[in-house]
Amino acid sequence: MGRYAADMGKREPTDRRKVYVRIADELRADIAAGRHQVGEPFPSIATLRERFGVAGATIERALTVLREEGLIMSRQGSPSVVIARPGDEEAGDAPHEPSQEFTLIWNQLQEIREHLRQQNLRLDELEERTKDL
Repeated sequence: MGRYAADMGKREPTDRRKVYVRIADELRADIAAGRHQVGEPFPSIATLRERFGVAGATIERALTVLREEGLIMSRQGSPSVVIARPGDEEAGDAPHEPSQEFTLIWNQLQEIREHLRQQNLRLDELEERTKDL
């Protein structure tokens, strides 16, 4: 059981903030401390679920907070990426739109990843067909 799931049965003074808010705060602090660098992939939902011991929906809500603050960017089928640190000029309380240059590079990276995935599938097929030769 993760530390956030375990909080429910304690008699000590409790943090009354919602769990996803506490997780978002901790992840924001991780970004601020440089544990997750701008431009690098953010940990997966599965990794964060394991770290915090909570449901995926709770992690999703925490990530939504970070997206709305302009700290991370997510795209369907791809890992979230850190795009700003707390306190950076570009990060703020309003939803953040990445620069055109970042979006262009991000899209190119996704195309490259797809090409590599297709090449790996072809190599696997070729290896399967030639393994008995």
